[in-house]
Amino acid sequence: MTATAEARDIATAAAHAAVDKKATDVVVLDVSEQLVITDAFVIASAPNERQVGAIVDNVEEKLRIAGHKPVRREGAREGRWVLLDYVDVVVHVQHDEERSFYGLERLWKDCPRIEVEGLGNGQEPGADPDAP
Repeated sequence: MTATAEARDIATAAAHAAVDKKATDVVVLDVSEQLVITDAFVIASAPNERQVGAIVDNVEEKLRIAGHKPVRREGAREGRWVLLDYVDVVVHVQHDEERSFYGLERLWKDCPRIEVEGLGNGQEPGADPDAP
């Protein structure tokens, strides 16, 4: 079993929305083989709490426009690790320190990555990753 097409579309939109607000190290994981409660994780990070908040706000806004509303939002007040639960997709936006400490990619290392064009270390969608 792999992530549904709808989950992949939501995850892709969330990843691009995060990159639009300068999120770094954006990763999309297909966790459908490991979890029955969701299909994909989007993991993104930022160097400070204000940036985490801006990323979260943009993800929520872009997905709301696309017709998706999170059923749960946690951690927004602290701004260190915000979780947006869209049922089929869970978006994690973490402060760089939390990202390094908790290592979600290490916890879910057996899950395949969903390739999303234009992602990579905070670059804008469609940017050349080899450009200076």
